[in-house]
Amino acid sequence: MASDMHALQQAQRKALLARLARVEGQIRGIRRMIEEDAACEQVAQQLAASRKALNKAFYEMMACAIEHEVAPGEELPTAAKDKLNELTRMLSKYG
Repeated sequence: MASDMHALQQAQRKALLARLARVEGQIRGIRRMIEEDAACEQVAQQLAASRKALNKAFYEMMACAIEHEVAPGEELPTAAKDKLNELTRMLSKYG
């Protein structure tokens, strides 16, 4: 059970790092757009997309923090994990 939890944490960490790498690439692209005098609306659209991706990473980290506060060092029951995932999804969608 402990190794399953560690593997899950590793998978979450890997996914978060991948998300942040994509955001980092988006930000570099936005800088390039500004340097090349791209249209304001195009830049704004990319800024909004980057902000949404960063917000999603934040919500995932908050879900992780909540999980660690609710059940430190333990595996959450499936029903609780499902509820946490649903709350994270709602935050990501409407936050």
